[in-house]
Amino acid sequence: MAVEKKYIALFYFLAASYILSSCASIPKLSKTDRSTIRKVLNTSTPKIISGETGFAKNNTHSIWYEKISPPKQIIGTVLLIMGNGQDALSWPPNFITNLTNAGYQVIRYDHRGTGFSSSTVKWKKKKAYSLSDMATDAIAILDTLAIEKSHIIGVSMGGMIAQLIAIEYPERTSTLTSIMSSGNVLDPELAPMSNEVIPKMISAILKHGFFGSKKGQIKRQIIQKRILMGEATGDIDVKTMAEISAYNLKERTGYNLIAAKHHFRAIIISDSRNVDLPNLTIPTLIIHGKKDPVMPFSHGEKMKRLIPNAKSLWIENMGHDLPDAKIKEISETILLSFKSTIN
Repeated sequence: MAVEKKYIALFYFLAASYILSSCASIPKLSKTDRSTIRKVLNTSTPKIISGETGFAKNNTHSIWYEKISPPKQIIGTVLLIMGNGQDALSWPPNFITNLTNAGYQVIRYDHRGTGFSSSTVKWKKKKAYSLSDMATDAIAILDTLAIEKSHIIGVSMGGMIAQLIAIEYPERTSTLTSIMSSGNVLDPELAPMSNEVIPKMISAILKHGFFGSKKGQIKRQIIQKRILMGEATGDIDVKTMAEISAYNLKERTGYNLIAAKHHFRAIIISDSRNVDLPNLTIPTLIIHGKKDPVMPFSHGEKMKRLIPNAKSLWIENMGHDLPDAKIKEISETILLSFKSTIN
């Protein structure tokens, strides 16, 4: 497909171009931020994972998951699906806590190629997996835990996978929440994905090292979050991000940046979901930031139009991230959407 080749060529062109480029265009950390990172690295790493952990087998893939129980009786299950290149720990802790405090057990997991998830077969471009293949990882987790139905929440690429679960496995889906995502990233009727963010993300990698020090990799995580915020304003909880990153680097496998390339190809080679979304009868919530620098806001609007009776939450001061200042509003809106069904 010509459009597919165009986007893949663009990805590699941008990557190659910025290998020799200046890193001056990326955000800089303040003295306070740098001091916070140093303090985190010089103190004991707090326990980040406290739930029940395990692996779900899906053909050649071994998918790591964590199931976090609520402090009171379980009233339902929530499955969280992260974005491109991200692992389970990328979810904001307070977002998860808001869900568990409401009585839901929460499952988060490492995507293929990230965290503790692994495969016995080497990834090959000609035999690359699709988003539908990645959706079966989530189903494998539900099967492993003997969970019949779950509320499915996905961000960015995770939103695309969540849509596919709702389409292909409606009997396993209580509700669908798609955040800063799209039914078709190559939709000719909509603005394309930004070609400005990738160079900045690559610059952050170059500046702080592909396999840099722990301090450098933590800095990169925080800087890349600022990049994804785009023109949105707001503070970042640097301490929490640094603690999670330090834990990932010290206690887990760290960050596999190549996974983003594999996930990007899965996005590009997958079919549009816009044909099937109008047939959904599952309660759906679409959340999108109006200042999203990666996935234009029009993609969220179109999904809202396509899916019958879909609810929406449009956030003015939000980019392509889950902003700390908006977690409470996002959580409350999602929990309200759950009331349309009982799991």
